[in-house]
Amino acid sequence: MATLVVGPFYLTFALHLNEALVGLVMAVGPVMAALSGVPAGRITDRFGAGRTLIVGLGQMVIGLLCLSVLPDVFGVAGYILSLMLLTPGFQLFLAANNTTVMLTARDDQRGMISGLLGLSRNLGFMTGTSAMGAVFAMAAGTPDIVGAAPEAISAAFATTFQMAAGLMAFAILLAVLERGPSR
Repeated sequence: MATLVVGPFYLTFALHLNEALVGLVMAVGPVMAALSGVPAGRITDRFGAGRTLIVGLGQMVIGLLCLSVLPDVFGVAGYILSLMLLTPGFQLFLAANNTTVMLTARDDQRGMISGLLGLSRNLGFMTGTSAMGAVFAMAAGTPDIVGAAPEAISAAFATTFQMAAGLMAFAILLAVLERGPSR
């Protein structure tokens, strides 16, 4: 979700795209989500939620690291390629996480658990987006993002997604520890 909040600042003030191009580039994430959602569910069913969750998180780490580096090297193409890698990883994680949660629910609790899952996902989106937005603003080193130098915007963008990658790596560690040696 941070790509939807931080991305437009980077695309506008570091890569100097106009509003229409920012919108087109930003559309890559949702298009990739639409294209990769069903395959992510099938992969989860075929290989199991535990493995798929870890693979999805791993792909997200790689995508986030690419997002922190490739746009500075390849411009808009680097940004788009990073989103094309990041988003399917996110879809893998979501499919596996949802499957894991729903499989642990009793039949008479599935509706409630599904509602709580949606609530927790939305709260996580809002909290994570706010936190990553704050990281971006602090890393830019100025309260006036619009007046910040393109280099400062670029550095703040990289810092934001490197921090996100670190958080995903921590999530992998937690997932591996949760699975234990026998799974």
